[in-house]
Amino acid sequence: MIPHLIDLGGSTPWLVLPPGIHSATLAEVASVFANTPHRKRLFNGFSEVVLNLWSANCAQVFLDGSFVTNNPHPGDFDGCWDPNGVIATRLDPVLLRFENNRAAQKAKFGGEMFMSSMYAAPGKTYLEFFQIEKYSGKNKGILLITS
Repeated sequence: MIPHLIDLGGSTPWLVLPPGIHSATLAEVASVFANTPHRKRLFNGFSEVVLNLWSANCAQVFLDGSFVTNNPHPGDFDGCWDPNGVIATRLDPVLLRFENNRAAQKAKFGGEMFMSSMYAAPGKTYLEFFQIEKYSGKNKGILLITS
């Protein structure tokens, strides 16, 4: 279940998920966050990514970014996935392309995905990095997508 968004205060421009990793189905994500034509397009791209990752035996897919805030027009979605046990030959090759600020991922899916164990900043994996609100530095939540 997706919890209610919260105000972290300070310089944070949008309401965000409360700290922690919250489980949600794709249907729940759609009902809460895919509520405009633009957000529906982003959600469709994210869904395509999730289905591809699941077909490649990925056990954990996380969703983050302005898409999971109350930003009325998020630029894209961001997320990460656990590479453990993934069958690389089943992955869409675009998910392994990170050059040019992930332009190929953004063009195909409308967002960008990283392996959760990759480092986003010194000492911070993407899984850890995505749980920090970028304007305030405070802890915030992300979604773990379940079937």
